[in-house]
Amino acid sequence: MILTIDVHYKADYAKTVLLFFENWQSETPSNVVTHITKDVMEYEPGSFYKRELPCIMNALQTVSLDAIEVIIIDGYIYVDNEGKYGLGGHLYEALDKNFSIIGVAKTSFQSNKETVVEVYRGESKNPLFVSAIGLEKEVGANYIKNMFGEYRMPYLLKLMDQITKEE
Repeated sequence: MILTIDVHYKADYAKTVLLFFENWQSETPSNVVTHITKDVMEYEPGSFYKRELPCIMNALQTVSLDAIEVIIIDGYIYVDNEGKYGLGGHLYEALDKNFSIIGVAKTSFQSNKETVVEVYRGESKNPLFVSAIGLEKEVGANYIKNMFGEYRMPYLLKLMDQITKEE
């Protein structure tokens, strides 16, 4: 089972979506869980994970992770070429390094060109920036590249983003 996670911030709360699917070619989720966090920390430049990680951990406490093989996050594993953790790295540590994590980002950081693989999907001229921890970044990039959907963003990741933004 694969789990993908995203958080969307509203005026007075954060909505975390956990979208589960069976395999890399899945066209539909096997389960979707939403979780609301009321007391959300303010955004701190350079430390985004401090805001997002508590929301993710709160949501993960509501589900079983027994069958999970890989977790996908909207964001980076590392924020620079020296291996400074981004959200994905901090999540990996918070989960006691028990799960491989793939980070998928839509924009590039100049300071971490070596920790990502650019993945081109469909006819898009703009890559996704894929990073990984607990597995080789090239393996993670290949998984994302081969997910269902013909556009830049794999279908299930796009669906998760839409669900996250729903009221």
